[in-house]
Amino acid sequence: MPDAIYPPRSSETSRKRRELAPETEAAFQAFSQQVFAEGALPVKTKQLIAVAVAHVTQCPYCIRGHTKAALRHGATKQELMEAIWVAAEMRAGGAYAHSALAIDEMDQAATKPA
Repeated sequence: MPDAIYPPRSSETSRKRRELAPETEAAFQAFSQQVFAEGALPVKTKQLIAVAVAHVTQCPYCIRGHTKAALRHGATKQELMEAIWVAAEMRAGGAYAHSALAIDEMDQAATKPA
């Protein structure tokens, strides 16, 4: 990601994470391996979910890493794009659903004396 606000992934950053909090780093890595292991959901499906979630959380490292992993586990470009569209709809749907809060405030403001 040249000229980006995010620094590139590096072994130096990984080393610093391990040095600064080795037990937590090890626990996180073990958790990640367990989450993405074959289970009730196939690994490919888990990676497609991760790609969608990464787009909602807007993590560029996760988008790249999980897209590569999904492709390695047999995801097609079409499956990846469809997962991304699902994420886009869910993100937009959240804004749409939460508009009920703004509508409620507008309704309450309209009934209050000035």
